[in-house]
Amino acid sequence: MKSVLSLQVALFVVIVAALAFLPVFASPYGLTLMIGMLGYVTLATAWALFSGPTRYVSLATVAFFGIGAYTVAVFSESMAYPLLLLVSAAIGLLVASVVGFATLRLAGVYFVIFTFGLAELIRQLVTWYEVNMTGTLGRYIFLPVTPEGIYWQLLGLAAITFAISWGVGRSRIGLALKVIGDDEVVAAHCGINVARVKLALFAVSSTIITLVGAIQAPRWTYVEPVIAFNPTVSFLTLIMALLGGANRLTGPLLGAVPLFLLFEWLSANFPNHYSIILGLLFIAIVFILPRGVLAFAEENWKRWRRHEVKTVPGVAE
Repeated sequence: MKSVLSLQVALFVVIVAALAFLPVFASPYGLTLMIGMLGYVTLATAWALFSGPTRYVSLATVAFFGIGAYTVAVFSESMAYPLLLLVSAAIGLLVASVVGFATLRLAGVYFVIFTFGLAELIRQLVTWYEVNMTGTLGRYIFLPVTPEGIYWQLLGLAAITFAISWGVGRSRIGLALKVIGDDEVVAAHCGINVARVKLALFAVSSTIITLVGAIQAPRWTYVEPVIAFNPTVSFLTLIMALLGGANRLTGPLLGAVPLFLLFEWLSANFPNHYSIILGLLFIAIVFILPRGVLAFAEENWKRWRRHEVKTVPGVAE
């Protein structure tokens, strides 16, 4: 068991190290593509960290992503860049703690509606503040951060997110989350502090998402609420996590990479029909692959193996 674990860790380190060298050989467009892909891989993995085991479908991804981006925009001229990231993470953690404490008692469609409304509420509040208090609608970001620096930061954050997800899955809190996802009443009777466990994972997940927005903010140079709080971010993250399998460690990765490339191609070739295609794809994934690609492949493998056993002469069912 320890040898297998050591092999997994070594393989993970080798993959991360190899990815760290990619910017040296990539073209400017390729680097931009990898930054976007890494961003969504991290978002989908962070989303699945909480929503995967608990089955709470959150559409608040863009709320925290936008908080991170706008925090960098507001304080970029008065703080050093490392401090900007720390402040962004602290604000994301604070907002997630307040929101989680007030709303994680909701479930089902009520939680989905609230999280979607939260993102829109924050966008409207930021817009109102900018227009009425500062007299403008957007802010410029001039930071000495190169595309390579953004890529390496996102790669480090993605690696940390995977490590957290892996650690949670093997811990008692991971088991508690699975019980909560199956039945919260049973979880409470088992002695699990349901509210505390959900709040802790929601806060960690939201803080990571906030950092993704903060790290990517310098890419835009100019940020306004419509850009930072674009609801498409929430829906893309959700689709990617669901496609790969939100309750599997590598599920979000398997969903994020191909879908990001597909969305890039669609937005470039079908800009007027992009939203329609996105909606149809989302419906198709929910109906055809509700548990993700990994679960679908596993189920079909087991079905094929049972069929093979049945067709072997002399083997009883």
